[in-house]
Amino acid sequence: MKKILFLAAASVAILAACNNSPKADQAVSGEKDSVTVVTGTNYAIDSTTTVTWTGSKPTGTHTGTFKLTEGTLIVKDNQLAGGNFTINMNSLNNTDLAGDADSKGKLEGHLKSPDFFDVAKFPTAKFEITSVTPFVADSTNKDVLLKDATHTIKGNLTLKDSTKSISFPAKVTVDAATAAATADFNIDRTEWGMSYKGPNNPQDWVISKTVNIKLALNATKK
Repeated sequence: MKKILFLAAASVAILAACNNSPKADQAVSGEKDSVTVVTGTNYAIDSTTTVTWTGSKPTGTHTGTFKLTEGTLIVKDNQLAGGNFTINMNSLNNTDLAGDADSKGKLEGHLKSPDFFDVAKFPTAKFEITSVTPFVADSTNKDVLLKDATHTIKGNLTLKDSTKSISFPAKVTVDAATAAATADFNIDRTEWGMSYKGPNNPQDWVISKTVNIKLALNATKK
């Protein structure tokens, strides 16, 4: 009986955590893709770029940001054709606990620890674009939530020592001087081996597997 009650409570906790996850497009994940060298005009990703994350648990959500160390968008024939960027994992910053320095520091330290990102061992993460295709609204993607999506971006996301291919809808704009891409999507953190105290630990069950990522990439022609 105790075991049944425990499993029932765990199930409720899992559902609660999932229900708090931001509503966004689910990135389609798969095995690492090969990368084709793309030639074109380089646009350097600048300091106005933002990478925002949101994690969920039964009692609510936590939100924060990362900073980039470098990045480039490649434009060919006036279209986004490739690019990559590197995230400074030590720059992890929580924003919802800004008024509580102690709680903010504890959460940031926990997320940077081996329980999650293990930034001492893996100080950077990376995303490398493998393809950019026009987004065409049809019956296969009628449920896409991102408004005004123009393209589907596919690339390899490296977190810790794991690399997975992900694809997601994005709004891309390019002109003679600037290039930009915005996206709002969810990923499953466990696909990159991020499980609190192990994949089968009950303490991990009450943290949503879903992590929301919002990208606002801004780049200037070199």
